[in-house]
Amino acid sequence: MHTNRSTLALFAIIVLEGYVVLSSELLAIRLTVPFVGSGTDTVSVIIAAVLMPLAFGYHSGGRFKAGHHKTFSGFITGETRYVSVREKLIFNMMASLGFLIFALSYGFLHTLFPTLIKLGVTNRILITTIYSVIFIAPPVYMLGQTIPLICNFFTRERLSKITGRILFFSTLGSFLGAVFSTLVLMATIGVNNTAIINFVILAALVMVLNKNLFDIRIALSWAIAFAGILTNTDSALKQFYIVENNQYNTIAVLDVRGQRHLFMNRNPSSMYDDEGNKHAYIEFMEKIAIEPVWESEEPKNILVIGAGAFTLGAEDDFHLYDYLDIDKSLKDIAEQRILKKPLGDNKTFHPVPARAYLTQTEQKYDVIIIDAYRGALTLPEHLMTREFFQQVKAALKPHGKLLSNMAMSPNFLSPLSRHVDNTLRSVFPHVSRHIIGDRYELWGADPNYIANVIYIYNNNEDEDSKTIYTDIKNDSFKDRPQKQYR
Repeated sequence: MHTNRSTLALFAIIVLEGYVVLSSELLAIRLTVPFVGSGTDTVSVIIAAVLMPLAFGYHSGGRFKAGHHKTFSGFITGETRYVSVREKLIFNMMASLGFLIFALSYGFLHTLFPTLIKLGVTNRILITTIYSVIFIAPPVYMLGQTIPLICNFFTRERLSKITGRILFFSTLGSFLGAVFSTLVLMATIGVNNTAIINFVILAALVMVLNKNLFDIRIALSWAIAFAGILTNTDSALKQFYIVENNQYNTIAVLDVRGQRHLFMNRNPSSMYDDEGNKHAYIEFMEKIAIEPVWESEEPKNILVIGAGAFTLGAEDDFHLYDYLDIDKSLKDIAEQRILKKPLGDNKTFHPVPARAYLTQTEQKYDVIIIDAYRGALTLPEHLMTREFFQQVKAALKPHGKLLSNMAMSPNFLSPLSRHVDNTLRSVFPHVSRHIIGDRYELWGADPNYIANVIYIYNNNEDEDSKTIYTDIKNDSFKDRPQKQYR
């Protein structure tokens, strides 16, 4: 007969197991973004590496019976030893902890993924699969056995009455892992510290399950958890120059010969120094879009999608800027570490998703600058569709200017560069394309070579994307300029 206290402990184990599984899944998705990107393809691999092992874990846990089983050494010697349900649970928690301190540690991933690339594994889906199969699937499989194993502690009569409650608490744990870990923990204490909580939970579960508080397995579990804690502290991340590690970005700041660089998910985002020098593509966009109206009679309304370190327009105290970026931490980091000064009164930061802002705002802009495509692996898919570009166009004033920086193949060797170009021109028919950099590589044959490609568009009310000249109907003589200019 179970006391209320022991029953409560069983339900607590179920809740915490559900939390750890879902939280670890989301942590794995977030931690791999700097290395393989944030596309739905890589995310689906990690989700699959959780769902299938979880299903097999349910099945395996339901078949387990206390008795003599082979240990690891037993597969060689043939020896067996008695394993109870409690010992099986303890082993599963300890083994899962051992896998997860690697799977959820940025420092380890910082070594793993570049090593795989050096070994010739360059396909990001394959890289994600290797990571998921080795480091995510095994702990999820073992944690998935928890519920059916816990059911052994209830009598059949009691189990039939309590099944719904077991499923409720399991789902509650999954809910907390999905919501609390991201909206609260990652947003406040960071991704690395959220992972630490998972390590502590698993070590604590080993202690709760063990009848003997002086068992060596408890000490070993806490030793493993402590190793995970040491590799995930804020100070441990400083060796990678990381200053922020929240649910959106891993942000690093590096000072190189007086130039302060901001990296977001390992991609160079912004650069600034005391002389006001910036990335070449930023200076190019300022030169053609902002400097010509620097001393205009009325200030222009300028929207920047992808704030970065707010270097675009940093010296402009006249025009009115709205900066969009989902990561609210960027403002403080930019002011304290990159710009070394607060944003001017003419600049407003909106930490909201770009499409949500464009849907809600009625503001029209003289200039819209899109700088949200910070790397080939971390292209935001929802900001590359025709519907998004239609929202952008709707926010332009008549004769308003659009400038969009894209990191992609400059000579259309990749499908992405061709399809993005097609998509842009379906909304902005008369758009020009400029390659930033000192080499175009016209004869280059590498589809993975990328450059900053700037698309420029003038919101012309008389645009016409259908009229063409043919040998049968050629009225180009009527469309020629009527004045001669030198």
